[in-house]
Amino acid sequence: MHLTPREQERLTLFTAAELARRRLARGSRLGSAEAIALVCDEVLEMAWDGVGIDEVVARAGELVRPDQVLPGVAAAVPRVQVEALFPHGSSLVHVDEPFGPAEPDDAGAVRVGSGEVALAPGRQRKHLEVRNGGARAIWLSSHFPLEQANQALEMDRTAAAGYRLDVPAGTSLEFPPGAARTVAVVARGGAR
Repeated sequence: MHLTPREQERLTLFTAAELARRRLARGSRLGSAEAIALVCDEVLEMAWDGVGIDEVVARAGELVRPDQVLPGVAAAVPRVQVEALFPHGSSLVHVDEPFGPAEPDDAGAVRVGSGEVALAPGRQRKHLEVRNGGARAIWLSSHFPLEQANQALEMDRTAAAGYRLDVPAGTSLEFPPGAARTVAVVARGGAR
């Protein structure tokens, strides 16, 4: 039997989801891997059966209760995303807080200290004008090298070389089609 990588991945996901179902059936709590597998497996099956994406997302958030996962899982897994095949084609299904909201002091909680923190202190900064010449919105994340950005983003690529957006890590900026904006950029650090 020859399986594509996607088919192999689907069977692995199903196996992990079955493990989760067995554990739940005997009253055990789930770790993050099997809890994620269970949600993904159910999402894929609902999509296969033609359930609408909005209903899939709503039902996916109710599949595993917070009391069915180990402490810290809700904090460790703030969202689940899986590409599902619907009758109309593939869509990315995004489920926020699939195991309930994280507790403030759950494992992995972030406790923010008082005061301000300088981001990339001592690095060179400047401003660049960026225009989206494309037909769709483009999102650019915090640490993406500007000179490698989508070619529809029109900017002085020579001036952008060695720089990234000057925004906090893990955030991004949207560039709507046809719009131009001036953005703050900061020199990248570390080995290139």
